[in-house]
Amino acid sequence: MTLPEPPPGPSAEAVTDPPADALPGSRSEALPGPQTEALPGTAADDRIRVLIADDQPVVLRGFAAVLAAQPDITVVGTAPDGAQAVRLARRTHPDVALLDIRMPEMNGIEAARRILETEATRIIMITTFDLDDYVYDALTAGASGFLLKDVRAGDLAEAVRTVARGDALLAPRITRRLIAEFSRQRRPAGDGGPLTPREVEVLRLIAQGLSNAEIASRLVVTEHTVKTHVARLLAKLNLRDRTQAVIHAYETGLVVPGA
Repeated sequence: MTLPEPPPGPSAEAVTDPPADALPGSRSEALPGPQTEALPGTAADDRIRVLIADDQPVVLRGFAAVLAAQPDITVVGTAPDGAQAVRLARRTHPDVALLDIRMPEMNGIEAARRILETEATRIIMITTFDLDDYVYDALTAGASGFLLKDVRAGDLAEAVRTVARGDALLAPRITRRLIAEFSRQRRPAGDGGPLTPREVEVLRLIAQGLSNAEIASRLVVTEHTVKTHVARLLAKLNLRDRTQAVIHAYETGLVVPGA
């Protein structure tokens, strides 16, 4: 679907990182800009690289401040619209991109599609509303989850870590709507393609929303064994993460809504 574009947002600014003692929202603070990339061999190499795009300066500044304060996360860039987010992603190669669904120049869903054409980035959509109409489009575009803009600081950081690990970030109500959309489409049942019977079983349980621990309990195997099955089925199906695995299961008819 085509998203309505809001009025043009603020133009890009040449910015620098704020001083260490600058408080979020203070007049002396500039919008966080792309940070200096870590040099090879430094401790910062293991930090999760995050790009943030939102046309609301307060949200952009707040998210950047929260994430930059985390010892295992570094903000490599911020952008006020989708087009600039795509350009920044190709330059900074983020592990995770937080994209507002509604932005000028280019909306978050289209930005996600373009970023994923060239980058192995995991996408989190951020929005003010629980936008039913855009859930399916955003997830099929490659998003790994959703966050509301009023998310708590601790939940924001944990969401980034969750998606960076390859796990899904879907609230139960989002999962229900996704299932409802696939129910409407009514695809024929599939056979699992290149997967082994056990991998098909694991994929079906992932699509039901079970965690690795819950799958291990259901199948009476170790959690390590489940992780191995998950890694193999994602590789065989060329999928990025569990969210895409859920979509694949429904799109191919391997899981039939209501069955």
